[in-house]
Amino acid sequence: MTKPLPQLAIPELCRPGAVELAAMIRARQVSAREVMATYLDHIEAANPTVNAIVSLRPREAVLAEADQADAAVARGEAVGPLQGIPQAIKDLAATKGLRTTMGSPLFADQVPTQDAIFVERMRAAGAIIIGKTNVPEFGYGSNSYNPVFGLTRNAYVPSRVGGGSSGGAGVALATRMLPVADGSDMGGSLRNPAAFNNVFGFRPSQGRVPADNPDPFYGQMSTDGPMGRTIADVAMLLSVQAGYDMRAPLSLAAPGFRFEDRLAEGASGGFRAGWLGALGGHLPFEPGVLELCTQALGVFRDAGGAVDAAKVDFDPERLWRAFVTLRQQSIGGKHDEVYRDPAKRALLKPEAIWEIEGSHKLSALDAYKAGIDRGAWYKALTRLFAEFDVLLIPAAQVFPFDGGTHWPQQIAGRAMDSYHRWMEVVVGATMAGCPSISVPAGFSEDGLPMGLQIIGPPRGDLRVLQVAARYEAACPWLGRLPSWLDA
Repeated sequence: MTKPLPQLAIPELCRPGAVELAAMIRARQVSAREVMATYLDHIEAANPTVNAIVSLRPREAVLAEADQADAAVARGEAVGPLQGIPQAIKDLAATKGLRTTMGSPLFADQVPTQDAIFVERMRAAGAIIIGKTNVPEFGYGSNSYNPVFGLTRNAYVPSRVGGGSSGGAGVALATRMLPVADGSDMGGSLRNPAAFNNVFGFRPSQGRVPADNPDPFYGQMSTDGPMGRTIADVAMLLSVQAGYDMRAPLSLAAPGFRFEDRLAEGASGGFRAGWLGALGGHLPFEPGVLELCTQALGVFRDAGGAVDAAKVDFDPERLWRAFVTLRQQSIGGKHDEVYRDPAKRALLKPEAIWEIEGSHKLSALDAYKAGIDRGAWYKALTRLFAEFDVLLIPAAQVFPFDGGTHWPQQIAGRAMDSYHRWMEVVVGATMAGCPSISVPAGFSEDGLPMGLQIIGPPRGDLRVLQVAARYEAACPWLGRLPSWLDA
């Protein structure tokens, strides 16, 4: 960005997290209308700098819904944990009656007739949907730019990227334009924007949050999940989103408790954390990233954890090739019909075409072997949980890069052979279906945020959240705000 940044003050009502804010609304200490009006004013002031929230609904409509939320509270009705809370849904997820573009000109005018499952649940919990959060086209790539809405910029250094594919969500949280947010993740799309914006992004266990996929028995690499500024908020939104749904036959049953209610149980005692680092030198990192994350290990020790080196007995390149194969198979099938129409193909970005054309070269045997490799990785990784409660690894391999760059072509002199190779560090948790949260790891000398992943065993979502809560309590930089918003 060449023009000077504005100097804005964050309104007081935009500072509390969602759990605290909803409690204030339920106690009638503040009205949902007042909260909504304050957030809308702040979005109007801050969003032009970062372009995080798109398809914003008319002010009168959302204020009317806020009035309805206040009336329900006044009548003494039982209300949900998101009562009166402004929410903008990631623009990959269907929202009934609200434009859902997926960042593609092919769907620029699409208005779904029903909500995604987790959106249904958020509405039922009292959330007021005010708009959408920006994404890359179809969510492909950890940089949220598209020809429909443009680029989402980093909250801390707006000349840099905001990450992705839940980039709009991560930036909206960091700039206090949302109190909590949803996202989704196949190749780090909840974890990367959290790392790039000093917030939390949680990829839950596979099946924890149900999704209504066209092939409900196969779509097992991507998952929806929560992002937030506090672990309590992340845990609360996960409780809202999680639980079995018949439309998602492989979804997990509700755990029988609310995640936010069990965080305190992990507040004492020791825990064992395994540091995976650069996977034995396999992963390249921009100078400063690995060092910053290594320093952040001290926060885990301050929180009562023992941190020791860990090694997975598995070839990381074998894991990567399996990921690429399974991803291409999924993406290629999804977009095959569009690709075969030359007029529509011309509207696809090169990275989507790369995925689709790669799928055309795959055989059924290739996909089968990739599945075998994925299973072998799962067994190798999960063996470590006999020794460690959680595993630790950086959440990204580069700091937020220049806003004019689509993706890093090289890292530390090593060429990247695809548009997503620079995010290889997130693939391990995805391929094992394990829960993984990105927690803030601090800032570079240039003021650029970075994050660190906490990976737990399959279905160990509560364990991950409890360790993250311990980390949060000892973490010194969570309250650091973007300088242009700290006036």
